[in-house]
Amino acid sequence: MTGSAYADLVAFYVSRRFEDRSLKVYREIQIGKTIIGKNRHVDIFCICERTNRAFAIECKFQESIGTVDEKIPYALEDLKAFPMAGCIAYAGGGFSDGVLHMLEASPHAAYCMPAIDQGEPSSETRELDHLMAMHFEWWDVLVGSKRPVFDQRLLLS
Repeated sequence: MTGSAYADLVAFYVSRRFEDRSLKVYREIQIGKTIIGKNRHVDIFCICERTNRAFAIECKFQESIGTVDEKIPYALEDLKAFPMAGCIAYAGGGFSDGVLHMLEASPHAAYCMPAIDQGEPSSETRELDHLMAMHFEWWDVLVGSKRPVFDQRLLLS
């Protein structure tokens, strides 16, 4: 899978998953400058029409060991300097152990590997779902089908 195909897959998933929340998803949007002064092209740009809040997603897919390892520290630093919310969505088995640990530990990165045509959450999309839910304050995404503790106590009596 190419990086562009991965970004398309993630964009399609996010669009289907959150379409009922008035989320509009765009691909390849130019927004400002990077930390080294280049024009920034965001892979996925999401706007919630209800709240007018936005979220940017940079996509990194690496199936075999290669040069992406050298790009991840820069991508994380660039994302931290970006003056709006966003994250790196990543997948693939080609990341070195060190870079994979860096991604797993970062609050600005989320593992996401949706199946083709997937619109429902899964363990393969949970991290991205949670980052977006926290940003857009969609607390029901985090709570799921759990009931408040108070409600559960009433059921026990």
